[in-house]
Amino acid sequence: MRRDPAVRRRGAPAGAVPDADAALSISVELVSGRGRDWWPRPGRVFAAHRQHTFAQLADAVDVAFGRWDRAHLHVFVLPAGMDVSWASWRAGPAFRNTRDGRSARLDQLRVGERFAYVFDLGQDWTHLCTVRSPESPTVDPSLPPAPVRGWGDLPDQYGRGRPDDEPEAVVPRGSSALLDDLPPILPCWGPRRAA
Repeated sequence: MRRDPAVRRRGAPAGAVPDADAALSISVELVSGRGRDWWPRPGRVFAAHRQHTFAQLADAVDVAFGRWDRAHLHVFVLPAGMDVSWASWRAGPAFRNTRDGRSARLDQLRVGERFAYVFDLGQDWTHLCTVRSPESPTVDPSLPPAPVRGWGDLPDQYGRGRPDDEPEAVVPRGSSALLDDLPPILPCWGPRRAA
């Protein structure tokens, strides 16, 4: 059953009617994590609103990628050297010279822009995020960003295949040819340079 987007949902603030110019579609692909580069890259496409925060997007990505232990540092690396991070146990961003993701909104993103999301800075679950034209003309800003479609097999956060498995050790990796097609947002992304 399709709802009329002009109808306010329970809990939505008055005037929180979605508008077409504020809708975003963000494709998120898992690039690497736990010392491994993932190919083919599993991904999800999220419907978001320009008034959503980066923290809300991170929560949606982490849930959609099956992360159950989410008490880890994470950061968005945006074009032009601006980073967005936060930590719920601190007042303000987790890293110096970053914007606080709990207040920084997605309204600064433009269609075609690419950026990175890194979850768990020890395991380095890195993601390529691409802003696309909205798949849905309206998104309700009172609801969190949500996956609308996806593909690929998702790895376990700690490398477990069964409930009683011990977490696998992280294997350090060098530069991988699987990262050559990526924009040079993160230090290991992009074409490898000759030594």
